[in-house]
Amino acid sequence: MPLKSIHAFYSGYVQGVGFRYTVRRIALGMDISGWVRNLPDGKVEALCEGEEQSLKDFIDRVSGEFPSSRVENTQISRGDATGKFNGFEIRF
Repeated sequence: MPLKSIHAFYSGYVQGVGFRYTVRRIALGMDISGWVRNLPDGKVEALCEGEEQSLKDFIDRVSGEFPSSRVENTQISRGDATGKFNGFEIRF
């Protein structure tokens, strides 16, 4: 099964609340590779690669960990994986 990717932007109360660490923990537990980082405008950006179903489950788990009182908006684009990531890191 070919790997897929998601490029996600989360906005709301997502910085300074452990959001990136939670995203990393979820990704590592689901065999998803990529990275997550804070952006200067207050959003959090994530680029993730994995099996399509794993990515769908990942999106659901992140939403479940951070309800709408914290994450006001999520923008996700999908594509094919590049295969260039090993593991999942928090970028600074």
